[in-house]
Amino acid sequence: MKSDAAPYQAKSHEICVYECEIHLKFRLVEEKCALFGDRDELLEFLIEAFTTGSDEYMEPLETQIKVEEVPDLDASVQMRRLLMRLRNSSELTKSPSSLPKEK
Repeated sequence: MKSDAAPYQAKSHEICVYECEIHLKFRLVEEKCALFGDRDELLEFLIEAFTTGSDEYMEPLETQIKVEEVPDLDASVQMRRLLMRLRNSSELTKSPSSLPKEK
């Protein structure tokens, strides 16, 4: 018996460098002291609040997202090394979330 199924072909993943810009504007009801941590904590807190979604404590006002591919040379040296490793990797047939992470 012959199978009519096409032979499996691995997907070719093209790895590129992207510059991403996100502008979020929202109103948030929160304790005053929660918003006066260091900058990284504050950013993490605000992103978590936004990704949780609209509720009675958070009101989104504006969302703008801009993503564009940029030349490899615009990336840092560390990103370019990672880019070369990923492009040369046999792991590229796997999903991007399963690719090795740089330490």
